[in-house]
Amino acid sequence: MNLTKRKKICIVATVPFALETFMKPHISMLASKYHLTLITNGMNVDLSSLLNDNVCVVHVGVERKISLWKDFSALLQLHRIFNREHFDVVHSIMPKSGLLAMLAAFFARVPFRIHTFTGQVWANKTGFLRQVLRFLDKLLAKCATSLLADSSSQRKFLIQESVVDESKISVLGNGSICGVDTKRFKMDSGVRHRLRLELHIPDNAIVYLFLGRLNKDKGIQDLANAFASMAEDVPNAHLLVVGPDEGGMDKDLELILNKCQNRFHRVGFTTRPEDYMACADIFCLPSYREGFGSAVIEAAAAGLPSVASNIYGLVDAIKAGETGILHKPGCVEEIKNGLLTLTNNTEMRKRMSNQAIAYAHDYFSTEVVVNAMRDYYDTMLLNSTI
Repeated sequence: MNLTKRKKICIVATVPFALETFMKPHISMLASKYHLTLITNGMNVDLSSLLNDNVCVVHVGVERKISLWKDFSALLQLHRIFNREHFDVVHSIMPKSGLLAMLAAFFARVPFRIHTFTGQVWANKTGFLRQVLRFLDKLLAKCATSLLADSSSQRKFLIQESVVDESKISVLGNGSICGVDTKRFKMDSGVRHRLRLELHIPDNAIVYLFLGRLNKDKGIQDLANAFASMAEDVPNAHLLVVGPDEGGMDKDLELILNKCQNRFHRVGFTTRPEDYMACADIFCLPSYREGFGSAVIEAAAAGLPSVASNIYGLVDAIKAGETGILHKPGCVEEIKNGLLTLTNNTEMRKRMSNQAIAYAHDYFSTEVVVNAMRDYYDTMLLNSTI
């Protein structure tokens, strides 16, 4: 392809971490055909691993929290950039950056405006706040020319809530925003033994793993209560919680797990989630809302069956009764029963482990999702007349 005729794509995210974690394989693929500009609240050093001759970074101060003046300023800045650069495509992820980018791209008359939904912050809210946040997603969707959801059940939810038109939204492959790197997430007996030594967990222990941001929406308190209620009856069970505390949950966890502190292990933010998955036996995600649940598929690739909430998004990442057990969100008793079922039934746990690995490899590998994104862009751009 003649480099001077490469079409121009802009990908917008609130924070560099989202681009690095969720879009890296897509950016690498798209850069082989198109000129890419990454817009985020960060600098080149934050995304150095993504940069090459066809990828550059532009800083725009999009804040994660609502700030009317800063948000309006970011909207104007995005509009100026889009008017100046004449992008063929603007593609956004994350709620705040999605709303601002789609509005700015709409008024700048960018031909193709795409947003990827990865979950709705209003899904488990009620009253006026739910209506306002739902309206903002609806406005975002109106400004976009096409939309993606990272799970089929999320797509169905958005259609049922009248946020999007059915003809306007699709899912890449079988779902997931970027799939799972099956060479990275896998069983590793060496890592398992080393980490258990470091964490003072016996080799014969059953380890329940929660890995993600700690806040109320993730249901971490429900998991802690379930573990506390069964800890005395299962003396070889250990709870491992990994991730940054974004909701002030650590104090609550210490209080709930006071009587079994010797079997509660707390690790903060990690750049190597695959190590903790190799260390564990059962993955837990008692969340109240998820767009898809990428961590569930990563855990599945590492051989972990899951005990997780029966909500949209997660029902695509887990085959109930085959790769994991689903429970009613917020139901401590069902979480406890799911953990006990997998703990007490070794054969079931092994069978689900093998099925989880196959499910992750066959349906959600990075290659599958990136190829689907390639086809999506090629169909849209290579056949266009812009």
